[in-house]
Amino acid sequence: MKTPVQPLDLSRLKVFPLAERQSLTRADDILISPDSAPKPVPEKIAPLIRDCAARIRAARERDAAVMLIYGAHLLRNGAALLLDQLMARGWITHLATNGAGTIHDWEYAWFGASTESVEMNVASGTFGTWHETALNIHLALMAGALDGLGYGRALGRFITEDGATLPATDELARAISAEPAHPLTAARADLLRAMREQRLPAGRLKVDHKWKHASILASAWRHGVPLTVHPGIGYDIIANHPIFNGGVIGRAAEWDFKLFGGSVERLDGGVAMSVGSAIMGPQVFEKSLSCVNNLRLQNGRGVVKDHTICVVDLQDGGGWDWTKGEPPKTNAAYYLRFCKSFSRMGGAMHYLQCDNVTFIHNLWRELTGA
Repeated sequence: MKTPVQPLDLSRLKVFPLAERQSLTRADDILISPDSAPKPVPEKIAPLIRDCAARIRAARERDAAVMLIYGAHLLRNGAALLLDQLMARGWITHLATNGAGTIHDWEYAWFGASTESVEMNVASGTFGTWHETALNIHLALMAGALDGLGYGRALGRFITEDGATLPATDELARAISAEPAHPLTAARADLLRAMREQRLPAGRLKVDHKWKHASILASAWRHGVPLTVHPGIGYDIIANHPIFNGGVIGRAAEWDFKLFGGSVERLDGGVAMSVGSAIMGPQVFEKSLSCVNNLRLQNGRGVVKDHTICVVDLQDGGGWDWTKGEPPKTNAAYYLRFCKSFSRMGGAMHYLQCDNVTFIHNLWRELTGA
């Protein structure tokens, strides 16, 4: 009889301090000032950005949602200060990113640097095995869960407030025993286990974030703008640590998916921008829009309509004119998820082949008239 496959014992992973990692990008080097001149865009793209800005203005005048779904590279390319100002002026009402977007965000905020060589570090078994990153993100999510916060808001608060307050372990144990059916029982148990295994004391956990100005999560928390996170289990380096807990990540992501839907509910006449999010953005958006329409139809209301979707990516869109609708399956463009899925979501979908931060910088200029 063959020996069955055994799961890895991640509790035996050897992890390392971030200070030992060769980080490839630094917050002080990448941040783009909102006062700087944006890079020029191709002649055919400029009117599309102006149209997007006009649609955002119209959406905000009618108090409709303006959602920005972004991939990690937008942060890594230095857009944090631009997004901070877009939020401050009310142009963006919801942000959403993937797990990688939060990992780089936290590392810039705390360490002032992020990014590593995947090829080199996988070969040495050190890729992603950075103690502070996984530990603090998990603790932020576990502490936030006790206050009903999802992934984005919990980590944004953790960065803004430079840490969290952890309850006593005996207090957690009593609450679990007294109310085993309480909605927070699982969250309490996850934190209790982590505190015991990591030997964490109760009280204030102080984690100074000296570069919090480089954090989109912190800006969103400070401005009261929802930022939701839509990760995958095993997608991100916070899995490469003994503290890894899929339940913690899943719980936070579940709450954020529901919050994302709350903004989709307000998307009539609004704008959704997907900037450099080839998989997460379209996948999450289509499920959320279906949920919103399902609930509306049950209540005798119409489906979400009159919304605009602006999709931004470096690829050429498969050489297809997406204003003509979806290509046939015989065309390679059909298999571009970030175009195809959004083209099926009603409203008007526009594809812009553009660098992500160049798009945001030029959009900022159009909206402010600078």
